[in-house]
Amino acid sequence: MNEFLTLMKSELLVTAIIFLLLFVKIGKGMKNESLLSMIQVLLLVNFIAGFFFNKDGNLFGDMFHTSPLIVFQKNILSLGVYLISLVCADWLKKTPHLPEFFMLMLSALLGMFLMISSGNLLIFYLSLELATIPVAAMANFDLAKKRSSEGAMKIILSSAFSSGILLFGISLLYGATGTISFAEIPAQLDNSPLQILAFVFLFTAFAFKLSIVPFHLWTADVYEGSPIAVTSFLSVISKGSVAFIFISTLYSVFYPMQEMWYIMLVIVAIVTMVIGNLFALRQQNIKRFLAFSSIAQVGFILVGISGSSDMGITSVVYFVLIYVFSNLAAFGVASAISEHSGKENIDDYKGLYKTNPFLSWVLALSLFSLAGIPPTAGFFGKLFLLTAGGAKAEYWFIAVAALNMIVSLYYYLRVIRAVFMDKNETPVEKIKISPAVKLGLFICAAGIILTGLLSWIFDHIQTLR
Repeated sequence: MNEFLTLMKSELLVTAIIFLLLFVKIGKGMKNESLLSMIQVLLLVNFIAGFFFNKDGNLFGDMFHTSPLIVFQKNILSLGVYLISLVCADWLKKTPHLPEFFMLMLSALLGMFLMISSGNLLIFYLSLELATIPVAAMANFDLAKKRSSEGAMKIILSSAFSSGILLFGISLLYGATGTISFAEIPAQLDNSPLQILAFVFLFTAFAFKLSIVPFHLWTADVYEGSPIAVTSFLSVISKGSVAFIFISTLYSVFYPMQEMWYIMLVIVAIVTMVIGNLFALRQQNIKRFLAFSSIAQVGFILVGISGSSDMGITSVVYFVLIYVFSNLAAFGVASAISEHSGKENIDDYKGLYKTNPFLSWVLALSLFSLAGIPPTAGFFGKLFLLTAGGAKAEYWFIAVAALNMIVSLYYYLRVIRAVFMDKNETPVEKIKISPAVKLGLFICAAGIILTGLLSWIFDHIQTLR
């Protein structure tokens, strides 16, 4: 029992919070402001608890396993959910269904935890569904807006399609290897046509979840239609969790097929970076802009994964940590402006610095980090990804990635120019944001700077391997 409680500590804590919110909902209830403060404290406790009483181990016949690296990955996701509860606090206070929102979000987080710790294809598939279905309901949380319903419908259809592809790929892989255990599959792989077909289906399912081109078509519409809190969750937490299990699956389960999936990664990484950057150039809505920005960022993650080395795992985990701070800072500013003024277009941000200097500097810092400009953490994150991707000495591939970084500078700086330099006759009025939002934005800004400057963070991730 002690081993069970220790190994599944993260999952049990999240489950306990879900049940507590359920009891609050069916009871007399609480005012949103008090309830949100309680949830924020619980999420902070959940994050801090992730650093204590951790050890390696397996449960349920190796269906569930954990390690220091897996625990660290879960802590990153827990941190992201806590920050979302802070930076989107102004919107969350006004939603009439606050307990339901966090029950859905934490249910999805629970599925992601189980997915990262999965030891066979069955628990992986079930946990992926648990991580996906609640998000569709969250996307439809702006009940009065038609775009929100459209976004929810698109994510349901795309998720159903990708889940069908994944399940078919699992069936083929089981038929070709005779096992669904991650530990036993590598010994059975011989690159037969059936196994290759099974891998292609599995790769496609991952591509849908990560918004890899050409499986990205749902992303911008869902991001635009969903509430910004949900868009933040999809962009950071959902993508981060899938990136973790994706690299783990490639490096352990499908390592014997490395030569094949390396070629696939190179192709989709280039296409994803190029398409993401080109579409981001022409976006006016800030949420669509950040959607295509996130697609381009996934391309850089694929560059790091392609290196097939310990450096690849370390650089991806490190980059996702940086991405949590950078993207949530940008979405936090967008949420504050949207909630208080209803404006979501980049042109509306012109002259923002004159009326809201704090929000302007946080937004600039986050965009500098996403662009990879030193000394922000995003520069170091992309540097390590390119270093990991260069392990196979395909320097033309790294050159293409570096050129895409230069292209991305243009559209990130376009927003910064609008905020600091362009004039606006009707700028966004002075926004009075709550202390929780200020705290969340301050944590994100500090994380963007310190995660890059404190080299021991990267070194610590390396020791977890």
